[in-house]
Amino acid sequence: MKVTAEKNEKVANMIFASIYPHYLSRLKKNDRTKEELNQVIQWFTGFDQNALQALIDEKATFRTFFQKAEINPNAHLIKGVVCGYRIEEIEDEFVLYKQCRQMEKLIDELARGRKMEKILREEKK
Repeated sequence: MKVTAEKNEKVANMIFASIYPHYLSRLKKNDRTKEELNQVIQWFTGFDQNALQALIDEKATFRTFFQKAEINPNAHLIKGVVCGYRIEEIEDEFVLYKQCRQMEKLIDELARGRKMEKILREEKK
């Protein structure tokens, strides 16, 4: 599927705090924890627990969420399909949409029981 400017804008304006509980409930159904969710988000964005909670409390949009994030330098290693979109084929002009899908891919892998050391990607030496 192709990302459109409208789709990118729609995601940019979504409130992170309204989506976070959905991530959490999906993970809990699969015997994963809030701590594991936060660990994945921290790896991807650089937000510690306090920063993440502050963004939830202020009802930050995904645009603000990703503008404040320090995306992990290994994020380019996140590949695959999530929500019908192949991450590595999302155009550079839609960086926010791509970052959102990358984070969702990590959460999806967590929900599917993948080991944390595989989810938190590292360059092969």
